[in-house]
Amino acid sequence: MSNTPYFNESPPVEPRWLMPVVDVLLVFIAFGMAYVLRYDLQLIRPVIDPTRAEFAPYLPYAACYAFLLFVNYQSNQLYRNFRGRSLSEEVTIIVNGVTIATVILLAMFFLIQPLITSRLMLVYVAALTVLLLAFVRVVRRMVLAQLRAKGIGVQRTLIVGMKETGHAVLSVMISRSDLGYRVVGFLDDDPAKVEVDLGRIQGLGNYDALEQVLEAQHVELVVFTLSWHENETVQRMAKLCMAHGVEVRIVPDVFHHNMRQVQVENLDGIPLLSVSESATFSTSARLSKRLLDLGLVIVFAPLWLVVMGVIALLIKLDDGGSVFYVQRRVGEGGRTFNMVKFRTMIPNADKLLPELIAKYQLDPKHPKLANDPRQTRVGRVLRRTSLDELPNLFNVLRGEMSLVGPRPAVPEEVALYQDWHKQRLRAVPGITGLWQISGRSDVPFEEMCLMDIYYIETWSLKFDLQILLMTIPRVLLRVGAY
Repeated sequence: MSNTPYFNESPPVEPRWLMPVVDVLLVFIAFGMAYVLRYDLQLIRPVIDPTRAEFAPYLPYAACYAFLLFVNYQSNQLYRNFRGRSLSEEVTIIVNGVTIATVILLAMFFLIQPLITSRLMLVYVAALTVLLLAFVRVVRRMVLAQLRAKGIGVQRTLIVGMKETGHAVLSVMISRSDLGYRVVGFLDDDPAKVEVDLGRIQGLGNYDALEQVLEAQHVELVVFTLSWHENETVQRMAKLCMAHGVEVRIVPDVFHHNMRQVQVENLDGIPLLSVSESATFSTSARLSKRLLDLGLVIVFAPLWLVVMGVIALLIKLDDGGSVFYVQRRVGEGGRTFNMVKFRTMIPNADKLLPELIAKYQLDPKHPKLANDPRQTRVGRVLRRTSLDELPNLFNVLRGEMSLVGPRPAVPEEVALYQDWHKQRLRAVPGITGLWQISGRSDVPFEEMCLMDIYYIETWSLKFDLQILLMTIPRVLLRVGAY
């Protein structure tokens, strides 16, 4: 059973009848395509009977097939739009339903003994049905992601409780914008927490401010992430939410663990949560990640080495200064290393940084300034195109960095970290990551930390490849680069 923590169904951006109707239509299309493959193209085996079979006798079987699939998918909740359900889970349900329906239809053929039927055609139907239903769901996911990016089908969400569990929930909601949550803020009983915003997520007060916040922020969903001993508080606030017509979801405190450590089982409707020891970056995981890094860097070495040679020449011609800039950075576990970049600023740039932080009121934990006056002419272009980071590949070869991971900070920034910020130091730092594909320098520091924590806790090779592919258009379009 999946251990993905589903919060609730997606808002109704589509009528509930749409997908069942689409699936029924696709079944009939699959039968039509299978008929052409079997009798017109005669794929795999030729038709021995010289008499051409008509398609009409297959229509009742197509209707029966569609009905069997509908019943199966309805009972397996395929038509309930759970947030966070993966495509592989949906495809698994589709394949299981098609297998059962095909077996039942073959049994009907055996019992009824119709004059004109083809068992091979039914095999074609099964394969085509899986492909068509899976393809439609891929398209649907792409459409929903675009709609949610435009604010359509999203829920205005309030998080109550911003301890470890609250951070875990917020990191998922920020990192997975496709889930359709728009977090308007959070409540907490610790005044020190609500006085400090988490990036663009505002602290809106203590628990007593709940009713006022519900009305002022037009909240549609409240997610409680309080500890088990605050059960009475949760019940009281949940009743208040429901009285205002606001949906309520409660996240068990156990979810502050790595999500891969939590398994959800069902005991006749009673959810059972178990926690097991699990290290995200095990020895085998580290080895596979390292092999991916080395493989990609070595394969593309002829390309990036030539580009680096051209850039080095341009920097020299620009002001005659040094080509590279070496800076001490903090890596996994707090270990420091020398990170190499192309020099993009004037020689005394580091000495001017405190003055810029004070002048422009920058976040000292993550000081980023558009149109930084310290940049050189060539440096400005390199930063806009992210080509200044190409020498980081040498750090990747040395094992100090990875292609994907949290961006390494300087020791002075890490010294200002709160305890929960330091969770981003649990992985080898990377050249790109969730932060870079989600807005880069436009993303506030706290949100960057939440994204890094989400990446660490849900890491996989597939995730790394997705981030690498998504980095390419972000770099080409210069999204958030300065």
